[in-house]
Amino acid sequence: MGSLWLDLFLSSRAGRAVTNRPSQFLLENTVAVMKNALSSPILRGSLDALPLFIPAIPFAFVFGVVVANAGIPGWLGWSSSPIIFGGAIQVTLFTLLGEGASVAAAVSAALIVGARHLFYSLTLAPRFQDQPTWFRWVGSYVLIDQVFVLSHINRIEEPGIFRRYYLAAGFTFWALWMTFTALGILLGPAIPASWGFEFAAPVLFVSLMMAASDRGDKLIAAAAAMGVALTFSHLPHRAAILVAVAISVSLMLLIRRRPA
Repeated sequence: MGSLWLDLFLSSRAGRAVTNRPSQFLLENTVAVMKNALSSPILRGSLDALPLFIPAIPFAFVFGVVVANAGIPGWLGWSSSPIIFGGAIQVTLFTLLGEGASVAAAVSAALIVGARHLFYSLTLAPRFQDQPTWFRWVGSYVLIDQVFVLSHINRIEEPGIFRRYYLAAGFTFWALWMTFTALGILLGPAIPASWGFEFAAPVLFVSLMMAASDRGDKLIAAAAAMGVALTFSHLPHRAAILVAVAISVSLMLLIRRRPA
């Protein structure tokens, strides 16, 4: 950003020599600089992340309530945010621990809920192949539902631009999630149950589904996933989520391979 303002300063000085209206020239250069800034993949990634985080805000407060109900110290519950960085996994883990499940059962259920990230990794693997090793490690850490959706709907082919966009979006979510889970732990237990914050998780995932469902075949797969998850909702440890993901991905593969 500093180099942009330096360009603006030098351009404005040059403009004074060739125009009698330096203020207009300065305004035109300011507009040009701002357009260049907005085209930056880092800024684009951060700005694109903000709307998708809004549904996650009440989810962060739900997490705070879950941690309080589980009888776990607040600092320990919050530490799962930078370690795990996965809201659904964190809520599943602490919900089951609070209900008296064994550590092994709670961890197993959390792993099943997080297994969808394996499919995310398979989808993004071709775009990670041309990236440096450090990015493959860091990029995997911030691969959450929202970042996957943004990477999927924004087809950035140039590896360097994709890397900057991806990391900007990922760490914008990371910073916001760290902040709001801390607020959730502090303020969540004080929120009345009548407010019904339980709606947060469904709203979050529906918003992500709608953002990514830009074709008929995706809507079909999404509808199938919802039906399967509802049908198998009686399975223990929320295994219905994994079953729904596997079936919907298989359905998408069949649809895409069908001859036109």
